[in-house]
Amino acid sequence: MLARCGSAGLRGLEVLPVTVEVDIGPGLPGLLMVGLADAAVQESRERVRGALRNSGLKVPLTRVVVSLAPADLRKEGPAFDLPIALGLLGASGQLPLEQLEGVWSAAELGLDGSLRPVRGVLALALAARSQGVRALLVASANATEARLVEGLTVWAAGTLKEAMAVLADPLLAASPPPQPCGRALAAATSGDSLDLAEVRGQMHGRRALEIAAAGDHHLLLVGPPGTGKTMLARRLLSLLPPLEHREALELTQLHSVAGLLPEGAGLIRRRPFRSPHHSCSAAALIGGGTLPRPGELSLAHNGVLFLDELAEFRRAVLDQLRQPLEEGEVWISRTRQRCRFPCRITLVGATNPCPCGWWGDPERPCRCGEAERRRYWGRLSGPLLDRIDLQVVMSRCDPHDLAGAYRQDSRPTQMQGQAPGAPEGSRSVAERVLVARQRSAARNPGGCGNAELPAASLAQTLQLDAAALALWEQAIRQRHLSARSGARLLRVARTISDLEQQERLGPAAVAEALTYRSFDGLGMGAEAELSGSGAAAGRGRAVQPPGGEMGPFLPGIAEGVINRLG
Repeated sequence: MLARCGSAGLRGLEVLPVTVEVDIGPGLPGLLMVGLADAAVQESRERVRGALRNSGLKVPLTRVVVSLAPADLRKEGPAFDLPIALGLLGASGQLPLEQLEGVWSAAELGLDGSLRPVRGVLALALAARSQGVRALLVASANATEARLVEGLTVWAAGTLKEAMAVLADPLLAASPPPQPCGRALAAATSGDSLDLAEVRGQMHGRRALEIAAAGDHHLLLVGPPGTGKTMLARRLLSLLPPLEHREALELTQLHSVAGLLPEGAGLIRRRPFRSPHHSCSAAALIGGGTLPRPGELSLAHNGVLFLDELAEFRRAVLDQLRQPLEEGEVWISRTRQRCRFPCRITLVGATNPCPCGWWGDPERPCRCGEAERRRYWGRLSGPLLDRIDLQVVMSRCDPHDLAGAYRQDSRPTQMQGQAPGAPEGSRSVAERVLVARQRSAARNPGGCGNAELPAASLAQTLQLDAAALALWEQAIRQRHLSARSGARLLRVARTISDLEQQERLGPAAVAEALTYRSFDGLGMGAEAELSGSGAAAGRGRAVQPPGGEMGPFLPGIAEGVINRLG
């Protein structure tokens, strides 16, 4: 007798429908599996036999052939245990075949007949809905995840016998709806309790953080130890709006495929903040493995990827960020498959200016030689720096600003709100960021952020006036900026204009944007920036490019920008 049961396999985020066919016929007892099954699937024959036996069900003592179609698609993982067992029960007459029609199933079987959760159930549920299946049968531990998909009937069971009972009477599978926010990744999405008001001084860095949040721009913070680089970076989440449902579903799907969604977790509502160690491998950062899994880059999708001690990462690892940062997705190629994972992130890098950390500090001398500094900065390639929109040099905070954090009258209370003289908090900055993001979403094609503006629509979207264009052209010529850097400069200027609620992009926005391009085309010439202008940048003054001021336009405009920042 022949029985068919539906299921699916994963290839990255892509779900490929699989039909499990079980045929019982004459011949020597045994179970033959065909259809490019990997080791985990091949081992399912023993798990299925044990589960049937220990559940009090009959194990056919004849020849059994299990076919996983299509035959040219490699099948991986233990999710096929349940459909194989159900097909075997149907083919042996222990389960009516009509109960399997239009039903997909996915779960690992224990030898005692229990159903165990598998990864990627959310992606499988989305595919099941698009395929119009009658129901999806999963382990009870995966039920909350599967029920995140509206318009799909989900049945859950804890054991193989319960699964048979649910197929006979679907009312037994009823359960409460999923929680709106799961327990997933509380540590990885930390940042809700951090406030920008805790950062003293560093007005240039605070402003850059606001621009990064408003336009999804990548940010690089360079400065000696203890200047607040990490403190600033960890407060970026507090400036970003909550995830939309579509974004949350996509993020949860990524973590499900990676196997990082805890049991019973619902939709991930908070933006992720991923901070891998500088010793991580390319596969850990970008993604990969024999069975391709998303890396830190994709796990930070719709959130923040923070690379602390950026110059300590291996150059070969950092250079692999170049294409994903440009395209917002990463492709992982293997001999038999090619997987795509989305990675629309805001990259924040923080690094010391040299190995000892004190290059450019006015109070502590640098102990590094020029060759050491060249090797250190050589890990950050020009093409990578070219893709970072905001580059900020930070220095020591003024002691007077630091002392303000310890004055009793500077601590806000619930009745008072923000204390007099205290730095602006995350709530008010986030309100400006939200308005700017709404303006850009209404104007930009496809509602994308300013950092993702396609080159073809820049001219129509930027609304650049003549004076701003002249300043930009002069900056390109004098600072020898690449075409990519020039376009990114204009995107940052557009975000600044949105924060100021200005329709036209004027020269003041371009001038301010120029103050955040500290390392364009400099290479090791960054020494001039760090040694000569670091202190100025930390106090909110614009970092001047090597070679003097930007012609007749920049001095007057920059003065107004600097006054507004400081």
